Amino acid sequence: MQKLRLRYAKRGRLRFTSHRDVARQFERALRRAGVPMAYSQGFSPHPKISWIGAAPTGVASEAEYVEISVVERVDPAKLAAALDAALPPGLDVLESVTAGPGGLAERMEASRWRIELVGVATADLRAAVTSLMAAEHVEVERLTKDGRKLIDARPAVIALDVLDSADVDRDSPVGVGIDMSADTPAYGILVAVVRQTTPAVRPDDVLSALRVVAALEPPVPAKATRMAQGRLDDDGVLSDPLALDRAATAG
Repeated sequence: MQKLRLRYAKRGRLRFTSHRDVARQFERALRRAGVPMAYSQGFSPHPKISWIGAAPTGVASEAEYVEISVVERVDPAKLAAALDAALPPGLDVLESVTAGPGGLAERMEASRWRIELVGVATADLRAAVTSLMAAEHVEVERLTKDGRKLIDARPAVIALDVLDSADVDRDSPVGVGIDMSADTPAYGILVAVVRQTTPAVRPDDVLSALRVVAALEPPVPAKATRMAQGRLDDDGVLSDPLALDRAATAG
């Protein structure tokens, strides 16, 4: 048996697709691509697929991860190409590697989010971020299946940077996927590094925290994209979670 780890993106309209539907799309694509999947035992065998911290519905991502197990050795690059061709546009396989030692989930300590706030002036966003980072605790309300609950969003926020949309290089990592027409006025973009806690603090919780401390209210819904996941180093930089797997394969 061979275990592979894949990074994939969820883009465009498919950001509104639930994780359950994404999982179904992957299972269908694996069958269409002829991937020799390993299956569980028992009365209802299912393919051995392990999802790592899926992004919330309504959020795009350039850094989603999944593990699959196969019963025959396959070339990771060829598998990635075949699976990507079998998936609908907007679910895009970006990389596939053979799994090395250690678990993948334990490498996911934090996420970097890009949150586009069309209609919010960059100066206003900077002022709100200053207020949030100066606070020790910021409670926000979240609607859960058990009703409304208060969570403290501030401890999970590691860093907040503010960019102006007019200054962002569309070919840079942070500029990937930004679609701004020529007649759109410049607006603020928030780049947030958030620790993956329990309960998870999501982009909408960060926006709720800005609303609490600075009454920041975007005139149109914000667009959030997960740009990266990984471990945090001492400088608050995220490491690539697949780097250890590439190194093990090269070794």
